[in-house]
Amino acid sequence: MHAFDVLGDPVRRRILELLAGGERSAGEIGAIVQDEFGISQPGVSQHLRVLRESGFATVRAAGTRRLYAVDPAPLQEVDVWLGPFRRFWTQRLDALGTEIARGRRARRTAGEAAGSTDRETSGETGGSPDDGTSVTP
Repeated sequence: MHAFDVLGDPVRRRILELLAGGERSAGEIGAIVQDEFGISQPGVSQHLRVLRESGFATVRAAGTRRLYAVDPAPLQEVDVWLGPFRRFWTQRLDALGTEIARGRRARRTAGEAAGSTDRETSGETGGSPDDGTSVTP
């Protein structure tokens, strides 16, 4: 199965997200995925099998449990394939970062302005009891 066929399924993507946080048992994965997607345990097992057979996940026995983990090799292949396309979103992500910073500055400036307005309307002439300066009530 092609990597994008594997990643195209939301259940398999969710399982990989869970595994990105570290090794998990089949039971843990099953409980979360069954709850979130409403699929049966055999359905979860089928998705785990696809991930295993396509190389996206590894499994090892630990007593009676089967522990799954991400195998990074296929994800690295996807990353390499995506390389030429990064230029399309890097600029947009940079622009998004700039806009987020502007929004933070604007909120901070607005908050500072509101704070000085509050002090002026409450009759404060400056300073605060915390910094040892006088405050006129």
